[in-house]
Amino acid sequence: MQFIRNLFNRVPILNSEQRWECPNCELTDITHEARPHTRFHTCRGLKGLTAPFVPAGTRCKVEAVEREDYIGQEVVTYDGESRPIMRVETTREEGNDVAVFAPLARSNGGVG
Repeated sequence: MQFIRNLFNRVPILNSEQRWECPNCELTDITHEARPHTRFHTCRGLKGLTAPFVPAGTRCKVEAVEREDYIGQEVVTYDGESRPIMRVETTREEGNDVAVFAPLARSNGGVG
């Protein structure tokens, strides 16, 4: 197993460096992961929501989309201005990526 780890670290294509940035705040990050992945962060520009980084240099827009449906007793995600948020959407020329904040049901532990 150690041999495989050493080999992995020596092959440059397997030990890649990915630079990340956020178009809404000043945060950046660097990862060294060969498998496909996306980094998320708590974004000050989106009022504290968890949002994805994008590869550095990517021309895109990352924005929070407010919930438009009825909010009953379920638990939903709110931004720093107490607005209920449905999703964070990344829009690029070739398409969109969406991180959805699904509501959670509540239970009082009773039956029926």
